[in-house]
Amino acid sequence: MVEMSLFARCNDERPANGYNLTSTGIPDMADPQAPFWRRKAMSEMTRAEWESLCDGCGRCCLNKLIDEDTNETVFTDVGCRLLDCESCRCRDYAHRQAKVKDCVRLTPRNVRRLKWLPPTCAYRLVAEGKDLAWWHPLVSGDPETVHSAGVSVRGRVAASEADVPDDRLEEFIVSWPGRWPKGARRTASSQRRRTT
Repeated sequence: MVEMSLFARCNDERPANGYNLTSTGIPDMADPQAPFWRRKAMSEMTRAEWESLCDGCGRCCLNKLIDEDTNETVFTDVGCRLLDCESCRCRDYAHRQAKVKDCVRLTPRNVRRLKWLPPTCAYRLVAEGKDLAWWHPLVSGDPETVHSAGVSVRGRVAASEADVPDDRLEEFIVSWPGRWPKGARRTASSQRRRTT
């Protein structure tokens, strides 16, 4: 799987979000104008900051299977019983783990180990030292950009797990949740040019 770098990686360029880059092209953690996800380690984030990293795509709420031959995780387009397919958010986030036994709570300790996180996931990107994409609500200021960029599961969930028995999940295997959508690959500056 190819991971896309969404922002400039040159020593003397400033990315579209405007904060200073180090000689490696990564934003300077000491830059007081850098957003929190660039200034703080994940373990230092407040609960509100941590929760705001979720872009609301819903990809992590799709049922996943493990290929017995390759041990690779594969996605299905079957959503969790609590997934609201329009908002792409959990219908009962506060009680989700009590209601869905295999719901995984992301933490700064486990986020690096969870290989099934989609490549677009902000938790995964930040853990890998990458920046958030132009469509992330923390960058765009608009919670709808995750949908308009084609990143979210809106309009793509075939069924709820409440309606699909486990032995039929293989019929719903899809590859798109494990890839970057074409529209999401643009940088913030190229996106602004397209909309103006």
